[in-house]
Amino acid sequence: MPPLDYRIDQFTLDNGLRVVVNEDHSVPTVAVNLWVGVGSRHEAPGKTGLAHLFEHLMFQGSRNVASGEHFAVLMGQGGRLNATTWFDRTNFFETLPRGAYELALWMEADRHGHLLDALTQENLDNQRDVVKEEKRQRYDNVPYGHALATLCATAFPAGHPYHHPTIGSMEDLDSATLEDVHAFFRRYYRPSNTVLTLVGDVGAGEGFEAAQRYFGWLEDAPVPQPDSSPPLGPLPGAVRVESDQVVPTARLYFGFRLPVDNTPDYLAAASALDIVGGLVTSRLDKRLVRSDEVAHSVSAGTMGLIDGNSLGTLAIEVVDAAGLTEVEDAVCAELVRFAADGPTDVELETVRAQTERSWLSALAAMEDRADYLGHFATLFEDPNGVNDYLDRAAAVGPRDVVAAARHWLTPDARATVAYPMVAAATVAGDDVAGSTAGQLQ
Repeated sequence: MPPLDYRIDQFTLDNGLRVVVNEDHSVPTVAVNLWVGVGSRHEAPGKTGLAHLFEHLMFQGSRNVASGEHFAVLMGQGGRLNATTWFDRTNFFETLPRGAYELALWMEADRHGHLLDALTQENLDNQRDVVKEEKRQRYDNVPYGHALATLCATAFPAGHPYHHPTIGSMEDLDSATLEDVHAFFRRYYRPSNTVLTLVGDVGAGEGFEAAQRYFGWLEDAPVPQPDSSPPLGPLPGAVRVESDQVVPTARLYFGFRLPVDNTPDYLAAASALDIVGGLVTSRLDKRLVRSDEVAHSVSAGTMGLIDGNSLGTLAIEVVDAAGLTEVEDAVCAELVRFAADGPTDVELETVRAQTERSWLSALAAMEDRADYLGHFATLFEDPNGVNDYLDRAAAVGPRDVVAAARHWLTPDARATVAYPMVAAATVAGDDVAGSTAGQLQ
């Protein structure tokens, strides 16, 4: 395919705010996307959950916007909006008719500059309770809710920035004071730590001028960043955690340390995982689901992270709970076989085709394109990464995939979280997966 050539214009305001504009007049809408370089990896011990808590607090009003109005006003203009928090960043996004995008900029600037005017003890207590309820609903009281958090806690040692989940702990949420959250906001929510992306029916000059008008008054200050984590090699030995949570079907989750995101080694490891378990034509799907019929489903993926390492995952829903060991042994055997044989030409071409399809589909949507531009600008200081990503993915060859599999995806380098079938009457307490995870040094 010809190289992607989305036009990407960039400008930095005097206060350090980076502005990225991708002009696209195909429909009269504008996607507004702000990435702030703060996520759960920036949290100090005993202060977990603050980055995600701020995702909620940012919708509780600011100097000129009442609590709840951010959603109500923009949705009243035909917009859709939300926010997310991850290990490396927090982002806020709206997609609106062209005539309303400046309203979104004004509201974003007001809360990025004047949030503390409305960040009262009442708002903190209210949103703390909301986040705690979210933790109960999404983590504590749903089947497999702690699987990913336990994989992270097992793959990364205590004290590592990716060891704890973005939701934080109940204890840390309870202990967060108004002074804590005010200090967190002042530390990280600064123009020089923020990227504003505009995609859609707006020209570069107009977008830069609007950014200057609405955000240029924000005051900047140095943003202290945590020390970079040294890259970790593969796990030095297999680690297994077994949950006693009552679940509808038995499952196995595997985690593998990987290289940092957006590097050739990371792309090679991601290709290897896709071939092993991430595609409908994957080796594990063929063997476990269609041939041996010992699994209902197989999936795989990678969490691209930037501080030392990323994480690769495999998830398998097992047909017979008694066959967990059999399935785990089969997974290990396939990892060994793949490392020995490497990918076939067809497998590698399938990965490339699927990567191309999913990437082009994502960029076709303005709001997703704005998000990826913010991603590359914030984490890699290169929004043009959206244009050359497929070229870099296509450059991964069979030798690269084999080398990645042999180094990172070995049975001895796996973290396993097992969910056997447990009778409800035998369970004495909560899911214990998190209690034994993280002991690896």
